[in-house]
Amino acid sequence: MAWWFVALTAAGLAASLMGERRDLPLRFIAKPIASAGFLGQALTLGATDSRYGRWILIALLFGWIGDVALLGRGRSWFLTGLVAFLIGHLLYVVAFLVAGLSAGFTVAAAGAATVAAGVVFRWLRPHLPPEMIAPVLAYVVIISAMVATAVGATAGGATPLIVIGATAFYMSDLAVARDRFVAPGFVNRIWGLPLYYLGQVLLAWSVA
Repeated sequence: MAWWFVALTAAGLAASLMGERRDLPLRFIAKPIASAGFLGQALTLGATDSRYGRWILIALLFGWIGDVALLGRGRSWFLTGLVAFLIGHLLYVVAFLVAGLSAGFTVAAAGAATVAAGVVFRWLRPHLPPEMIAPVLAYVVIISAMVATAVGATAGGATPLIVIGATAFYMSDLAVARDRFVAPGFVNRIWGLPLYYLGQVLLAWSVA
């Protein structure tokens, strides 16, 4: 059954990209369906049967909320999506802590993630309106923590799907930031959306 939900996500992603490319109302239906796919996938794989799985499931739910919010065009919709994804990343951090971390690898990954976060924020800073500086900075910090703990959890013996999924999610957020603040355009969605859904599908699969 899990593969059927992965197929649903893939079909929803394809339809969402088509809707984005042609600015069709189709995207308002396709994107929530694509995101519902990774929720169904996690449930089918037994997400409710473990503490780790339950944290992942709630994080995925906030991803769904963020996806719906980002369908809106206004700044308030964007902020709603930003907050939903920020909470989702925090929940992923909790899930990875529950899975168990390798302290050494987590510290090393945190150092590398901090450097990367500095580069990303320096890239974005000239393009940010004053009221968005603090929310974006908080988001960069939290998603960096998610990647660092994903590395630590994988090094601690968890499935490599965690670090691959978290990294794909991180890269997809760069596409969102570029589209929103730096260089808007469909090209951002071409690579950002597939990376996002790949990340969520892999993190959903990690509950198995």
